[in-house]
Amino acid sequence: MRWTRSAAVSLRRVTSAPRGMGEIGASTAEYAMTMLAACTFAGVLMAIVRGSAVKGLLLTIIQKALNLG
Repeated sequence: MRWTRSAAVSLRRVTSAPRGMGEIGASTAEYAMTMLAACTFAGVLMAIVRGSAVKGLLLTIIQKALNLG
């Protein structure tokens, strides 16, 4: 099939995004990935803090801070 110039131009207009619209969903995807990373980091941090060694260390630091006052 041979394309005419007007058909090729029309096809290009239909298949290409308007200028400035190529990344319209990028901010939503980036936000979702950032939230996923933040939640993963929070989960790891909670697992570390709930450990008995860290809990004892934090308790000692808090007790020393309250005794200084």
